[in-house]
Amino acid sequence: MKRKISRRRFIKGTGTALAVVAAAPRAGAQTASPASPAAAAAPSAPRTAVKLTVNGRTQTIELEDRWTLAEVLRDHLNLTGTKIGCDRGECGACTVLVDGRPVYSCSQLAVWMDGRSIQTVEGLAQGNQLDPLQRAFIEHDAPQCGYCTSGQLMAAKALLNTNPNPTPEAVRAAMTGNICRCSNYNHYVEAVLAAAAPKRPGPTGSSARAESAEHDRRPGGGR
Repeated sequence: MKRKISRRRFIKGTGTALAVVAAAPRAGAQTASPASPAAAAAPSAPRTAVKLTVNGRTQTIELEDRWTLAEVLRDHLNLTGTKIGCDRGECGACTVLVDGRPVYSCSQLAVWMDGRSIQTVEGLAQGNQLDPLQRAFIEHDAPQCGYCTSGQLMAAKALLNTNPNPTPEAVRAAMTGNICRCSNYNHYVEAVLAAAAPKRPGPTGSSARAESAEHDRRPGGGR
């Protein structure tokens, strides 16, 4: 005569069997021989040693080939004045100077910078002495939220390095690649003109503001 199995006994026996099966792989893993170091090591990204001159200081850095210039400046050189906004070369917040020319550092691989000279916003001031451009930005209330300000400064610095006596139109053209989400463009233009004022003839202060305002009233003027 066959022995009857109750529902409770069946479920209890099935649960025990499942527990044994689930534990078997863990036990096997504990007793298995360790993997070789070569197999355990994850593949690493290619690395290259590059020689950079950043804010006048020359140094050799070993970096991953995939790192952008913005990443190296911020994460490895602790130069966090360079901001990452869009991270795709559109907003200009990450602007730095490479051999005197403004570039979007989020769109430049750091390995491309080997042997080149880089200036960030930290390199503008001399000790505790602000650059005239920085002082003009403060005096003309150019920064609002401040996130784009370092990029605006570097774009303006590049302009004044090559054109110390710019017109308002030249300032607008030079900074057209830098977005200010606070829409404080007129103050940025005024600040750049004020920084150039000791070296340039023509209107400054209220006259420059009036000229900038007149431009914005024209068809197609402003930003």
